[in-house]
Amino acid sequence: MGISSIDTNTSLKSTRETATEEVEPENLSQSSGELPEEPLVIIEPNKALGFVDLNDLWAFRELLYFLTWRDVKVRYKQTQLGIAWAIIQPLLTMLVFTLFFGRLAGVPSDNIPYPLFAYSGLLAWTFFSNAITTSGNSLVGSAHLITKVYFPRMIIPGAAVAAGLVDFGIAFVILVMLMVYYRVTVTLNILMFPVVVLLTTLFALGMGMWLSALTVKYRDVRFAVPFLIQLGMFVSPVIYPASFLPAKFRWLLSLNPMTGIIEGYRSSLFGRQFNWSSLAASAAITLILLIYASYSFRRMEKSFADII
Repeated sequence: MGISSIDTNTSLKSTRETATEEVEPENLSQSSGELPEEPLVIIEPNKALGFVDLNDLWAFRELLYFLTWRDVKVRYKQTQLGIAWAIIQPLLTMLVFTLFFGRLAGVPSDNIPYPLFAYSGLLAWTFFSNAITTSGNSLVGSAHLITKVYFPRMIIPGAAVAAGLVDFGIAFVILVMLMVYYRVTVTLNILMFPVVVLLTTLFALGMGMWLSALTVKYRDVRFAVPFLIQLGMFVSPVIYPASFLPAKFRWLLSLNPMTGIIEGYRSSLFGRQFNWSSLAASAAITLILLIYASYSFRRMEKSFADII
């Protein structure tokens, strides 16, 4: 027995009307102010003018810890020597510098045994260079996280810098052994050592944030950074003291924030007089860089997931 087209249209129309009558009460109940059974979370960009959303960072503080621990484990995964690489790099470099620059070239060391002089400078420079290298490539290496889940993107380069502090702490043990071997007397200047380490960390964080944001947009940056780091070591007082340069050229060296930082390491560890003007210049440049890097990072952050 067949069904005519008129009967079919009539039945469909009646079905639509019935469905409409059943849906409308639900819509009315939801529009009347009742909340849904499950909470809704709407993620919107922060329209505040601040450079850093501290509340957002604090809410994801555990993620910073886990990403830092992940970076430490990945760095030494499937290696035979493990964390010993954190000691081998500055120690072997110190031995080479001592032989060629301390013994053969006769580079002065401000009355500090040259192995101590070189290792203290390398301790600061190795931490800084490794931190900006890893943090500069951190966003590109975490593309799978950025494109799938929301969290403050600043945590990624921040975790890379924090992971470098672990290597710094391990390498610092060798410096303590060298100080005991050379019978270096610790003075009250050692109280400035945590301040100088904090200044190094903030400078590395500012550079790392800025470079990581640039690397997402311009992949050439990751090829230029290692080259610039090599040049930077020779324009920083790692191999030679700042007093090695003529007085009329020392102001140029002070424009490099690592000059005041490295000299601050030696002053705090070996009881030498601080060059407060150079250290203040390093602190001022670090603060300016940190503010600018935060602003640039937040401005470019909205497009990370699209172009990474």
